[in-house]
Amino acid sequence: MQKFRNLFRPWTSTARLEDKTVVITGANTGIGKETALDLAKRGARIIMACRDAERGEAAVKEVVDGSQNTNVVYMKLDLSDTKSIREFAEAVNQGESKLNILINNAGIMAIPYGKTADGFEMQIGVNHFGHFLLSHLLIDLIKRSAPARIINVSSMAHAWGAMNFDDLNSEKSYEKKAAYQQSKLANVLFTRSLAKKLEGTGVTAYSLHPGVVQTELWRHLNGPQQTIMKIVSPFTKTCVQGAQTSIYCAVEPALEDQSGGYYSDCALASSSAEGQSEESAKRLWEMSCQLLSVSWD
Repeated sequence: MQKFRNLFRPWTSTARLEDKTVVITGANTGIGKETALDLAKRGARIIMACRDAERGEAAVKEVVDGSQNTNVVYMKLDLSDTKSIREFAEAVNQGESKLNILINNAGIMAIPYGKTADGFEMQIGVNHFGHFLLSHLLIDLIKRSAPARIINVSSMAHAWGAMNFDDLNSEKSYEKKAAYQQSKLANVLFTRSLAKKLEGTGVTAYSLHPGVVQTELWRHLNGPQQTIMKIVSPFTKTCVQGAQTSIYCAVEPALEDQSGGYYSDCALASSSAEGQSEESAKRLWEMSCQLLSVSWD
């Protein structure tokens, strides 16, 4: 097993992040926590945005102990509730003088059908709409903090996805795997549009595939799918390995003048043809603004 895992060589960098502030969603577990730990070791102020206070505070302690950086805090954020997103963003905007890196990491996968507090299908609601709104509410602070970066954690699963604009919230029919794939495609399309909107601001945007990582995302897979994942587990990444591309997009100096790309294994990669569709990206942006009742030109 270790032989296969060694194929995923960690990306290394000595880049420092003193005087930088980072927000990471879903930072209490998995690659989010490992990303927080790495960036804390680089000297950044880390805001770990998580839904569960007990788990969030426990994760903060782990990151502080592991990095010896005491400038790490927990803040409550429930991406399935726009009220919580707005409260979190208001607290950051009022309490922080800058926000240099926003990592939209939190995600849910292949869950039974459910709706967010605002009536969105849960997967696209959390994975896309929640992060879209969060980015929108923080964008002025991020622009004032330029050079700054926004990183959207997507998945190679986006390549099998399609945007069902006539039933974006799966109200007519629901298949949990397809809904997940659609939400990850939305991450890629959002990044493309965002990069264009931010041209000339000093803020860049990236989407990425972290790899097939051993995280809690697997917990909603059915019996046969769980069996398959156990079989392929020797070929999967640990959370430390899975965090490397997020870290790369956050700190790699060579990306300072790059924006809108899709990354995998700490390198530029090709997204699906649909992920490169300007028409789909534009339509998703417009529908997101409409459904969230925001104006973002």
